[in-house]
Amino acid sequence: MEIVLASFVFVVAALCAGTMGFAIQRGATCTVAAVDEVVRDRTFRRLAALLEAALWVAGGLLVAQALQVLPKMPAGYAVNAWTLVGGALLGFGAFVNGACVFGAIARFGSGEWAYLFTPVGFYVGCVSVGAVFATPTAEKLPYGSPVLQASAWVALLFAALALLRVGRPLLAGARSGRLRETVGSRAWSPHAATTIIGITFVVMLLLVGSWAYTDVLVELAHGMAASLVARCLLLLALLLGAALGGWTAGRFRSTRIAGRQVLRCFGGGVLMGWGSLLIPGGNDGLILVGMPLLWPYAWLAFATMCVTIAVAQLGVRRAAAPVGERAAS
Repeated sequence: MEIVLASFVFVVAALCAGTMGFAIQRGATCTVAAVDEVVRDRTFRRLAALLEAALWVAGGLLVAQALQVLPKMPAGYAVNAWTLVGGALLGFGAFVNGACVFGAIARFGSGEWAYLFTPVGFYVGCVSVGAVFATPTAEKLPYGSPVLQASAWVALLFAALALLRVGRPLLAGARSGRLRETVGSRAWSPHAATTIIGITFVVMLLLVGSWAYTDVLVELAHGMAASLVARCLLLLALLLGAALGGWTAGRFRSTRIAGRQVLRCFGGGVLMGWGSLLIPGGNDGLILVGMPLLWPYAWLAFATMCVTIAVAQLGVRRAAAPVGERAAS
């Protein structure tokens, strides 16, 4: 009976991982794209959507705590100089790669095979970080998350907001007779995608514990064997969900793997791997774990990542501008 229950739990978790990958691809979820939108268009729609994912996770944690099903949550870490160095490396790595760890999944889901080398590079970065940086052991905070001290009434409010966010588009589609088009739309709004990402992440957290795909690569790099096979299968489900998202949207285009792009994806992955262990946490873990729990190190690292991406993007734009325009600016 226990084996049947465990198998059922894993199947549900795998479906959630696949749904998360599907949503990442459909929403083109990516921190690099979000920062580029800020730099180029002066709009914050994608960036706000990423922050909204953290909000939904926080609400889901409160609901789980109110129902007394919340597992032990990861500890927070003290802010130090490595937090800033790690955030900068994470941002520069994402810039070099052309996508953050979320965006790499979305690009893979569109048939850009070179982005398979991003997690490979990330893994190599995790293995080699000790040879490059004399990093101290991250200092865990001695207290729990302030989010989990909130009243149960806040949990009810979040639950109502989540039902409204997910249910309103579906209800509108059903009333107009376009429910299938609403769900199967080729491109989801960033807010819709990150809402689904946040909700599926919470369900997976309750079923199989805290799970970010970069954590799987970190564990693989350091030989941590706890549920590693199952977690690798969840990573595979995430990739398959992204590929399904691209294929069903008609955006799946098998792209020839170019050597230059492979080097960028691999190199960007290495830099992000280094940054993730220095912080510690990849940008998926920061957005879906650290930031919802209101850990200061996570917010500082993510802000540093975004600023680094923006500076790099502005530097490239300035270098590419005609000499006269550069002089005028």
